[in-house]
Amino acid sequence: MDEVVARPRGETTAHRELKRLAVFWAQAQGYTASALEVGLPQCRYRADAAACRLTSDGALTTAVFECKQARSDLQRDNRGTIGTRQRLETVQRRRVVIEKHLRVHYPALRRGDSLFSEFDSHDFGAIDHHNYRRVLREVIALQQQLRGGVKFEKLAHYHCANLFFLVLPNELYRAAEAPPGWGILLAQGETLSLVQRPVWHETQPRRQLQFLHRIALAGTRKMNKQLGITFEEILSARGREIP
Repeated sequence: MDEVVARPRGETTAHRELKRLAVFWAQAQGYTASALEVGLPQCRYRADAAACRLTSDGALTTAVFECKQARSDLQRDNRGTIGTRQRLETVQRRRVVIEKHLRVHYPALRRGDSLFSEFDSHDFGAIDHHNYRRVLREVIALQQQLRGGVKFEKLAHYHCANLFFLVLPNELYRAAEAPPGWGILLAQGETLSLVQRPVWHETQPRRQLQFLHRIALAGTRKMNKQLGITFEEILSARGREIP
């Protein structure tokens, strides 16, 4: 039986608003199925928001959204030093330059996974570029020192979804601290702006179906709450014969 994930206690209005903006942005990009507080398949993590849509060839594209409204939340268990931050900023600038050149010289890396070409992600890992891999490894290592936690890296490692987005207030954004491979959406008033494109992650069809099922579960929990249907009542009803 799937675990029932409760809504987080003590959620701030600012965090809730970021989640609302994330869901709105996802639906504007064609992700017609979405939900909040979605338990992800194959890992213990729960996404602030998750969404999926059918592509033109009938395949699913899935996306995870993590919302951070305070620096303390973004940099929990911070163990970094000034030197580490400075080195990270330098390496991140190098990563951005390499990605810019790769987009120019390898246009086939564009995934075409968005309704709008400017939002398309690029599969930089497809060409196994030595310098890019080296820079990416150093970025990940430095960010682990700064954050202490590895949630962003693990979500991508588990291939829970095709695309991952970090949603932040505009004033919280620092380019050097953006997790590699994640898209960055900045809140500016009532809109989100994509300032860093996500990297595409291949996901098994079975896991895609599990992801869609988790979105449906989250939606069903919300509907049951609105209708006054409790989990205990459902368990009791399952023991009775259906007429």
